Parts: sequence; C-alpha cells; structure tokens
Amino acid sequence: MSTNTTTRPDTAPGPWVSDRKNARRFRGTGRRRSLPHLLLGLLLVLACAGGFVLFSLDSGDRRAVLALARDVPVGHVLTPQDLRQVNLALDPAVAVVGVDQAATVVGRPMATSLTAGALLTPRSVGDAAVPGAGQAIAALALKPGQFPPEVTAGARVAVVFVSAPAGTAASPPVDGGMVWPAVVTNVAGTPNDQTTVVSVQLPETAARQVAAIPAGQLSVVMLAAGGR
Repeated sequence: MSTNTTTRPDTAPGPWVSDRKNARRFRGTGRRRSLPHLLLGLLLVLACAGGFVLFSLDSGDRRAVLALARDVPVGHVLTPQDLRQVNLALDPAVAVVGVDQAATVVGRPMATSLTAGALLTPRSVGDAAVPGAGQAIAALALKPGQFPPEVTAGARVAVVFVSAPAGTAASPPVDGGMVWPAVVTNVAGTPNDQTTVVSVQLPETAARQVAAIPAGQLSVVMLAAGGR
C-alpha cells in the first residue's frame, strides 16, 4: 500500500514581500515628514511678505531732512558744504529742517555748537542760544596733556585748578573749591602754536574765577554724559 504524500509549498513570505512592505512604510513616513517642512516653508513665505509690506510702509513715511556734514561751532555761518541730506522716518512732532527749506538756513549763524551727524532744527540757527541766563563762557588756553583730545563741543567737563610748577608764582586756591563743572561750547586750535582754546560755559561767578587763574594752571577732565 502506497501513501500519497502531498508536498505543500512554502508559504513563508519571500524577501520580495518584505521589501514591498518596507517600501510602502517608508513612502508613508516620507509623506508624514514632508508636511512640517511644507508648513515651515509657508510660514517663511508669509513672514517675508509681511516684512516687505512693513518696510514699504516705513519707507513711504520717510522724510528728506538736513543734518550736519561736519562739526560746527556756535556763531559759524552755515554753508551748503556744512549740510547733507538724510532720509528718516520721524514723528511729526519732531522739529527738523527739510531739504526743501535749505535756503532758509544757509547763510545764517549757528545758535549752538553741534557735531557731525546731528539733525538740524529751526532753533539750531539764529541768535546764539549760549550762554544761557546766569551763565557765562570762559576761554581756557590749554596745552597737550591738559585736556583729553576727545573733548568736543557739547562735552560735559570739570575744570580743575592745578598747582603751578616749582619756582613759579602760583594763584591762591579760589574760594568755594578748585573744581568747576562746565559744558564745552567750542574747541579751536591757534595758528603756529601748540595751545588749544577750549571755550566752556559755566555759572557767571565760576567763569570769573576761572578767567582769573593764569594760563597753565587749569586742566580739563571729561565727564560721562550727565556727569557732575
């Protein structure tokens, strides 16, 4: 008696079946991963568009106004070379001189000392705004080493009495102290000389005291803005 033996085919999945499943899984993962990138790209596009709109609006509010091209002291008569155009977005409450108003300021004296880059205002020109009430301006003849080279008009300084060199007559200390807070109004060199004249504004009494001290017995110390 013979026994029929049926050989069943191997039903275990072949390698190609596993590969197809992995491929489908990877494709699904790729789609899921691409979605955040698409959202990020969309947000970047929207941000760039918004920035462009804001820049356009800001540019539309800009005004062409006058600024100083170089340092100018009080009393200096303005020339076209002293001025330059700047385009700024300014609050309407800010008083400035527009480029179209240049003819109203050229040829007029400065009412105060300003440094390069400062915006010109209607009050910057005309009658001198210094010295103010109760103030006076004293001129200090200083040599190198008696003042910082960084001192310019508008700087807050302290004028300091220093003892005279040995063998020379010394001024007696001034009543009320030997240090006077002041504001520099102008700095000018003298021709063919190493002396620099630094003009300072300070109270009238202090100005008289400073002016009475012989040259060479004063030094200038530069203070921080708002310093004393």
